[in-house]
Amino acid sequence: MSQCARVNGSCKRCEGDLPFEFTMAFQPIVDLSLARVVTYEALVRGSQGESAWSVISQVTDDLLYRFDQACRVKAIEMASALDMQTDLSINFLPNAVYEPKACIQATLDVSKRVGWPTHRLIFEITETERVRDRQHLCNIIDAYRSMGFKTALDDFGNGYANLDLLTDLTPDKLKIDRELVMNCDSDCRRQALLNAIILLAQELGTTLIAEGVETRAEALWLARAGIVRQQGFYFAKPAINSLGADITPLLLGLKSEAESSSGAVNERD
Repeated sequence: MSQCARVNGSCKRCEGDLPFEFTMAFQPIVDLSLARVVTYEALVRGSQGESAWSVISQVTDDLLYRFDQACRVKAIEMASALDMQTDLSINFLPNAVYEPKACIQATLDVSKRVGWPTHRLIFEITETERVRDRQHLCNIIDAYRSMGFKTALDDFGNGYANLDLLTDLTPDKLKIDRELVMNCDSDCRRQALLNAIILLAQELGTTLIAEGVETRAEALWLARAGIVRQQGFYFAKPAINSLGADITPLLLGLKSEAESSSGAVNERD
C-alpha cells in the first residue's frame, strides 16, 4: 500500500468536504432465537432518498478515501441521534484504508464525541471492489479486532466474497448472499449448500447471517437449520434517517412457529 497521508493528526487524502450530499438508511439484522433486532446496517442513500448507486457513482478515485471516512462518521452520528441500542454495521472499502490504526482515527473521534461504544461497531467488507492485497485486508481485520471492533464478510457465496477468502481471512461474521438464500425452503441444492456452510462456520467459529430473506418460509427454514441471524425485506426495508417500525410482534411469531416444529431455535454464535 502507498504511504499513509496523515501528518500531525490530519490527512489531506481523507479529510475535507465532498461535492455532493448523502444520508443513511438503516436496515435491521434480527436474531430469531432472541426475537429481537441485534444490529442495524447503515446503507448510503441520496439526501432525498435516492439509491445508493446515485451516490456511489459520484465517488471518483480522488474522493474514495474521503467518502469512506464520511460514511463512517455520518453512520455513527445518525445512529447516536436515533438512540440506537444495538450494534451498528458499517460497510468499508479495504482499498480506502492505508494504515488501519491511522485511518480509524476519524471513527474513534466521532465515537468519543457522541458517546458511541466502539465495541458496538461492525465493519463489513463489501464486494464493491476486488481486494488487491489480501495480506493488507488480513492486517485490517487483525488491527480492528485488536481495537475491539468486529468484522463481517458481506455477500458470501457470490461475487468476490468466495470460499477461498476464508483461507486467509478471519471475519467474526459471514453474511450469506441472497443467491443462496432465495427459495431455500424448497430448493434441495441450496439446502445442501447452506447446511455445508453451517458446518463450516461452526468449525471456524464464525457467526452466520442470512441476507436477502424475503419470505416467511425462507426465514423459518433458515431458523430451523440454525441460521437465526437474518436480514431482508421480509423483516424491514431500509428506513431513511430512521430505525423503522417496531417488528417485535413479527419476530415473536416467527420464533414461536419455528420452535413449535423443531423443539427450539438455538442461536449459533
